[in-house]
Amino acid sequence: MDFRLTDHQLMVRKAVGELCRQFPDEYWRELDRRRAYPEEFVRALTNAGWLSILIPEEYGGGGMGISEASIVVEEIHRSGGNAAACHAQMYIMNVILRHGTEEQKRRFLPPIARGELRLQAFGVTEPEAGSDTTRIQTRAVRRNGKYYITGQKIFTSRALHSDLMLVLARTTPYEEVENKTEGMSVFIVDLRNARGGLVIRPIEVMVNHQTNAVYFDELEVPAENLIGEEGKGFRYLLDGLNAERILIAAECIGDGRWFIDRAVRYANQRVVFGRPIGQNQGVQFPIARAHAMVEAADLMRWKAAWLYDQGQRCGAEANMAKLLASEASWYAANVCLDIHGGLGFAVEMDVERKFRETRLYQVAPVNNNLVLAYIGQHVLGLPRSY
Repeated sequence: MDFRLTDHQLMVRKAVGELCRQFPDEYWRELDRRRAYPEEFVRALTNAGWLSILIPEEYGGGGMGISEASIVVEEIHRSGGNAAACHAQMYIMNVILRHGTEEQKRRFLPPIARGELRLQAFGVTEPEAGSDTTRIQTRAVRRNGKYYITGQKIFTSRALHSDLMLVLARTTPYEEVENKTEGMSVFIVDLRNARGGLVIRPIEVMVNHQTNAVYFDELEVPAENLIGEEGKGFRYLLDGLNAERILIAAECIGDGRWFIDRAVRYANQRVVFGRPIGQNQGVQFPIARAHAMVEAADLMRWKAAWLYDQGQRCGAEANMAKLLASEASWYAANVCLDIHGGLGFAVEMDVERKFRETRLYQVAPVNNNLVLAYIGQHVLGLPRSY
């Protein structure tokens, strides 16, 4: 079993790292202060081809696997940045790639790969449904060869910075389906010329995440923008979640390594009572534990990525990778903050910014308790707990 990265993967890591160094801590700190979108960074990633890495070469993309994509987002986070501004394009387009018609692939994927279109938003979560996606109330009704969408989504990130948005809506009411996962469909909404009622309202949150509430009132969508078969949208949604979990795990790995790097550097530099604080076991041991946790989580990340790229089932591994990596990065964040003491709360040190950012992954895009419930039921065979 070879755990070494290939020469190509090392090239990806090196190239992305070099790009990220053009956007130092000050860049991300100022964006966080203004709650602004990293337009220049996203454009640079797009122009370098990294956001189209998972699009097949026949559609103008990089034709690489989730392993390489995970390296991209890990490097962004390890450099002190945040991939939340753009990571969704990597896995959202997977719904079109796997379940769209050939016409849809030809129409959307090449301009996405060229950077002419952005697909950064997926409207799934609703205020009254939360994690119980089968209970969404947004409806899509077909009339005269078109669909009309009415309802509300919440925490739909990057909708104001995207040209296209995927929307999950019920085409058959919950009460009329035997299997509650049936009756939902996925649509491609062109935000540039949306016809009908569409309102996007930013939600201010503790991190610079560019998230929104989206309101639909008879929004008109061409029938040809239905992805796949009507009523099968929930299955298409699930199909993309493994990729999402793996990428989020990689982001947490990047965060964890950033925190450990900063903690080690400060522990070596800071001298109290005539000795570096890193010489004290009370400082040294938590850093060592954080390192061990991140490295262990990274092994699960690579196992999940390998299975995904081989076309094998990886739901358990992808979920465990997200769970372990998010817990490791959160532990590392607390260690780093503790070691910096009062300076850890100073904006100019960037620790408090990254601390806030990595906390999100305990609850999003899936709550870790739901991951544990999944493992208990689907891996260990325990009774459903919710």
